[in-house]
Amino acid sequence: MKRIFFAIVFLLGGITVPQIQAQDVPETKQKAEGPNFSKLDVSPLDVVLFRGENNEPLAKVLYSRPQAREREVFGKLVPYGEVWRTGANEATEITLFQDMQVGDKIIKKGTYTLFTIPHEKEWIVILNNSTNIWGAYDYHVEKDVARITVPVRTSKTRIEALSMAFEPIENGAKLQIGWDDRYVEIPFKKV
Repeated sequence: MKRIFFAIVFLLGGITVPQIQAQDVPETKQKAEGPNFSKLDVSPLDVVLFRGENNEPLAKVLYSRPQAREREVFGKLVPYGEVWRTGANEATEITLFQDMQVGDKIIKKGTYTLFTIPHEKEWIVILNNSTNIWGAYDYHVEKDVARITVPVRTSKTRIEALSMAFEPIENGAKLQIGWDDRYVEIPFKKV
């Protein structure tokens, strides 16, 4: 019985020794052996997709979702009257999988940056040809494809993270963008 006990202790001891030795490897060597992943983003990337009657994709929005975290959002964190990337990090992009009408403009299928200029009672929504850009620093008005003014609405519940969703309407969808206690709706119609 003593032999079995010592054999088990010996085997367990042999198994744990390499683990202890692996923990003693300097941190620089451990990092060099594996990928260097970044931390989780505080404004995570998200996507919203709208599908048509036959399940075909009609529009997709790729955006980052900043959190309010008890801050005053509109008028402070997001200043009134200034071009905003409509999210955080990279500028928000919308892909139209077919030609769509936005306001009185026909927009060709393709990918556009979705900028906004928030005001207290209305937002100016901008589709722009600049894509794959960070923030609104490379915004150029001459690359605007369409502008539409939409009213600001009050949400019945507080929205902690910037959120977007498509809601079906006749012959298309409206893109809802909401944050804090406000939201706007942008109609997209099939042509």
